[in-house]
Amino acid sequence: MIKRIYKNTLVILLPAALISAFIEWEKLPLGIIVGGLLALANLKAIVWSVEGLIGTTDRAAGMLVFFSFLKLLVIFAIIIFLLWLGIINIIGIFIGFTIVFVLILIEGLRSVKGRAQ
Repeated sequence: MIKRIYKNTLVILLPAALISAFIEWEKLPLGIIVGGLLALANLKAIVWSVEGLIGTTDRAAGMLVFFSFLKLLVIFAIIIFLLWLGIINIIGIFIGFTIVFVLILIEGLRSVKGRAQ
């Protein structure tokens, strides 16, 4: 399921960035790509966390919470740094995150629907 999300993200994210180049050439396409890549990195971190949580103790759950906050801090730091440099814009980041979020929802629904039958 994760591999399908990565593949579908690239299929949708790159054309979205190309189309957005006609709207605003300077920052929007790169913002969409960066937003999508950060969302995919976040998804990968979530997968690692869930895999690490299976069969662990309460102490490991506390570490999971710590690393979740650390991951969130790193993502915000990257976004703020790129915004400060003026490389990307916030709308592009939101579009990239939204594309990946919608694809995760779609793949999740497909997975659940496939198991129900």
